[in-house]
Amino acid sequence: MPTNRHIVLLPGDGIGPEVVAEARKVLEAVAATFDRSLSFEEQLIGHAAIAATGDPLPEATLEACRRADAILLGAVGHPRYEADPTLPVRPEQGLLRLRKALALFANLRPVRLFDELLDASTLKPEVIRGTDILFFRELTGGIYFGEPRGRDEADTRARDTMTYSREEVRRIARMAFEAAGRRRRVVHSIDKANVLETSRLWRETVEEVARAYPDVALHHMYVDNAAMQLIRNPRQFDVVVTGNLFGDILTDEAAQLTGSLGMLPSASTGAKVGLYEPVHGSAPDIAGTDRANPLATILSAALMLEQSFGWTEEAEAVVAAVSQFLADGWRTPDLASEDTPSGKIVGTRRAGTLVADAVRQMVMGHA
Repeated sequence: MPTNRHIVLLPGDGIGPEVVAEARKVLEAVAATFDRSLSFEEQLIGHAAIAATGDPLPEATLEACRRADAILLGAVGHPRYEADPTLPVRPEQGLLRLRKALALFANLRPVRLFDELLDASTLKPEVIRGTDILFFRELTGGIYFGEPRGRDEADTRARDTMTYSREEVRRIARMAFEAAGRRRRVVHSIDKANVLETSRLWRETVEEVARAYPDVALHHMYVDNAAMQLIRNPRQFDVVVTGNLFGDILTDEAAQLTGSLGMLPSASTGAKVGLYEPVHGSAPDIAGTDRANPLATILSAALMLEQSFGWTEEAEAVVAAVSQFLADGWRTPDLASEDTPSGKIVGTRRAGTLVADAVRQMVMGHA
């Protein structure tokens, strides 16, 4: 019997349950085609968990995630909390607590442009063609977790604190340099060292780590310049390493290179279990309409197969199936252009089925 891999599914809110269901469909196709054993368990997180238990990360969810071989997350977020930002219990708190509890300090976000989507981006094809960037975003430090934070008693002033330790910077920098050694051997470290003390410590520490990787070129870049260069000349980047806040912003900007947030997968890794999720949000405005793009979640599942299970062939089959889906002219609504035939625009469920079918057919074609 093949060794079983147990996956905890956290569908979450909005379109999360829809895209996770399609990723599961593709994973089941992989298991059947490659004779692998996968088991699945669903748990609550975010607004769905608040509505059911009052807690965005119930203890049952956390315990299940600790036992899992990998975790696949949909999205968290609900319009109720945008309408009232003062609510003390919020969906995002569940995700932040999960990252902290599982020591998921490194967020990997590959930004790879499929040739079939060159026209989906608003940028010129000659600028973005060949873009292949791997972002390493530090995930458990920085301004999102720093103390003190809050408002004064008169409610006239608020503060958040950005902090980083050398060890927090070292561990994410090492991962970036290791990955660069397997790629094009270039690391861009993004900071704001001309203004921020935390960035000066960040830069010093990255340079210290770089000395152990003499075959990898290191370039420092201020975050404002990096935001411009991503649009001006994205091909100059190979591996990018940066802090929590800057990484959050830059990776969402990089989504425009691919034409849609619906194409960006991510992985959050640390000591043991990995958490895989699409970069896009919960998109409550299209939830339940079968219009969500499941490809980022499917590509996140491919990352999981490779990073957590070491199933490289299986992961490549999923990526190839997504590429085949696009090459055959299929588009979800967010990827469609004025020239896309209406018969080629498919909903969430149909897209997942087509990719799962492509996995099966691709493997059968090479048998």
